[in-house]
Amino acid sequence: MPYVLNTPDDQKAMLAAIGVSSLEDLFARIPPELRLKRSLAIPPAMPEMELQSHICSLLAKNQAASDAVCFLGGGAYDHFVPSVVDAVAGRGEFYTEYTPYQAEASQGTLQAIFEYQSLMCALTGLEVANASLYEGGSSVAEAVLMALGITQRSGEVLVAESVHPEYRQTLTTYVANLNCRVRTLPTPDGFLNPDDVKKSANDSTVCVIAQSPNFFGHLEEMQAIGESARKVGAVFIASFDPICAGVLKRPGDYGADIAVAEGQGLGTPLQYGGPYLGILTCRNETEYLRKIPGRLVGQTTDRNGKRCWVLTLQTREQHIRREKATSNICTNQGLLALRAAVFLSALGPQGLKETAELCVHKAHYAMEKLCEIPGVKPQFHNRPFVKEFTLRVNSNVPELLAKLRVAGYHAGLPLGRWYPNLANCISVAVTEQRTKTEIDGLASALKASL
Repeated sequence: MPYVLNTPDDQKAMLAAIGVSSLEDLFARIPPELRLKRSLAIPPAMPEMELQSHICSLLAKNQAASDAVCFLGGGAYDHFVPSVVDAVAGRGEFYTEYTPYQAEASQGTLQAIFEYQSLMCALTGLEVANASLYEGGSSVAEAVLMALGITQRSGEVLVAESVHPEYRQTLTTYVANLNCRVRTLPTPDGFLNPDDVKKSANDSTVCVIAQSPNFFGHLEEMQAIGESARKVGAVFIASFDPICAGVLKRPGDYGADIAVAEGQGLGTPLQYGGPYLGILTCRNETEYLRKIPGRLVGQTTDRNGKRCWVLTLQTREQHIRREKATSNICTNQGLLALRAAVFLSALGPQGLKETAELCVHKAHYAMEKLCEIPGVKPQFHNRPFVKEFTLRVNSNVPELLAKLRVAGYHAGLPLGRWYPNLANCISVAVTEQRTKTEIDGLASALKASL
């Protein structure tokens, strides 16, 4: 374990450098009533060997997704990661690089980002992609900030209830102090009715946000939703699943103005919730291009006619202009974007299609197998899905999932955490990695637990 020396002499040298004689003098400017009035509950010091053993015992209590067969979803999926992804992304030139503030000295990093942007444009059918954002939730929120700037409206942001609830929470936080309102359109049947968008949208609507496949796993009628948004001049923001794009229409093909996604499934393993990858692409129109958040890498030639890459349309100073800045996001998930680029390059269009098709076949087999069990049925009927679906069970969901974890299965997400009316429902995700034996094993464990 790392060891950093900090002796009393070191402390004296640091205090002297800043012109104070003691730690008490350093904190003298803090009013007494704001200072901590209790002692910290720090245990007695341990010898290094004993401390290392103690820390290892605490770490051993962590349960990784790999300790059980994973049927978890909700934006984070157990997709296969080819070994080439780790091999390339783990190279020192990429793994230790930081944000390319000095762009001319970071040609390798800029080229990798440019390749990522190009792949995202091909994946979404839209013409412009930024260098990536933090994760799916911030991508949704940043897309709404774009829409506010593009439309110059101060009305409602319409978002489907079937959009990931944590994305909606992130959005609400982002716009809490802005001149707009977030209105959630209910989805009692597990999808957004386009007629509800038509009735709710008007000349002051900023944008309409829909997700397909949505949080329940179902496909939305995205083309009809987009048409209703465009009729009133609102921006249509589509949240999509990059893996499912292997078998579904691309956002650009059904008329999305801005497409956003969580890119974790593109070569990044499950890892305690992050870091993940935010994808954002948009139409190649001036008002969109000028409002896109974060970094944008362009290709050009140097004075010798040699191909090179630059940060385009904005300088570093753009990010410190407070309320006048396009966005407060001033960096990108470079390493995760690189992983996505390597992943997509390795799979190619055919590999992505085959991966998505495996998800479709295995998820539908799992749905049929699990619904044969008494006390288990689909929550939403007759809705198409790709790799994720929602089940209603005649049992206490948290207790049931705990039993299944003991049996060796992360069986799904308890939807009551976000939707109180779905307290008896679980969301099950089936990726290309799940085998027939694992699906049959989950069905047997679920039947026994019920």
